[in-house]
This record gives sequence, C-alpha cells and structure tokens, in this order.
Amino acid sequence: MKKYKLIYIVRHGETEFNKLGIVQGSGVDTDLNETGLFQAKQFFDNYQNIDFDKIYISALKRTKQSIQSFIDKGIHYKILPELNEISWGEFEGKVQDFKEREFYQKAVSAWNNGNYDVSVAQGETPNQLQARQRIAVQKILAASEEKTVLVCMHGRALKSMVCLLLNQPLSMMDEYQHTNLGLYLFAHDGEKFELIKRNDIEHLH
Repeated sequence: MKKYKLIYIVRHGETEFNKLGIVQGSGVDTDLNETGLFQAKQFFDNYQNIDFDKIYISALKRTKQSIQSFIDKGIHYKILPELNEISWGEFEGKVQDFKEREFYQKAVSAWNNGNYDVSVAQGETPNQLQARQRIAVQKILAASEEKTVLVCMHGRALKSMVCLLLNQPLSMMDEYQHTNLGLYLFAHDGEKFELIKRNDIEHLH
C-alpha cells in the first residue's frame, strides 16, 4: 500500500506593493497589508483543523505573516530560502514603465517558447529558479515522518514549482494561475506527485 504525503502550497497574502503593481521579487521584503492579513485569517479559519506536521516558508517575511496563525498554534516551521520568489533584478521595487513591461513580456515570451536561460535585467532565469526549488523539494520529501505539510511561497515561483512537481516543461508555467492565499494541493505517493486542488480560493469567499 502506498503512503501518501500531502503538500498544501499557498501563495502569500496581498502586500501594498501587490496592490500598487510594484515588482517585489526576492529582493524586496514587504509586509502584508490589511487585505493580506484578512486573507491569511480566511485561510486559517478554513484550514486550522488540518494536522500539519510542518510548515515550510521562504526567507521573505510576507510568507511567515501569511501562516502566522498556524505557527501560533505550535506547528513547527522551517525557512527554506530556496522557496524565495524569482529575482526580478533591476525591476524590483519599481512600478513597471512601458520599457520594463516590454522587456518583461519578451522574457516571458522566451520562457513560453522554451528558452529558460533568459532573465530580465540582472534577474534570475527560470532554470536558476527551478534548480534551487529542486533542493527545497528534496528537503521536504526527505522528512518522511511528515505526512502533511504546508508550504507558503510566491507567485512566479509557484508557477515554476507546479511544473517541477508535475514533471512538466517550464513553458507551461503560465497555465497555472495564482491568487494571494490561493491553494494548490498535491499528493506524493513516493514516486510522483498528483495535483488535487488548483488555485483553490473557496476559502476567500
């Protein structure tokens, strides 16, 4: 009989930079705004009865703030910098102007066409992002005693992570939408991952 490991993955709650369209990436460490804190409460209210064995978060405080109520219950957490958002290089901390949006679209178009070694100016490539995400997945799976875990991470990084877990090419990243505190649920049977829930936002209504 196969032993399943359940992995609940959520994107962090809304920040003021999200609201204003300012690029964050891995180099901008912002707090949740009032909406983001409310989203975090909604998620907790709906999933507080899940017996999580461990929580994994990125090194950016918006992920910890998003699941703080679970930590307050006494659930142990671990920071994995490998879960950080992709680096958006020179774009970080800025509202995208026309030139930056154009460069961003060119990069995303290259990714969608299978060129994963393209980055925005001084940023991170999808191949670099996924290389570190593999390390995070190895660490999570290595803890075999943990049967149900909660992971909080970031938007573009989440798109990449879904492709990684499903063994799909990175060109499919944009097939997977993400919402602040939207949930992806995976089951791992010891060999492969199965996607059970996809950007589930029932708890946000």
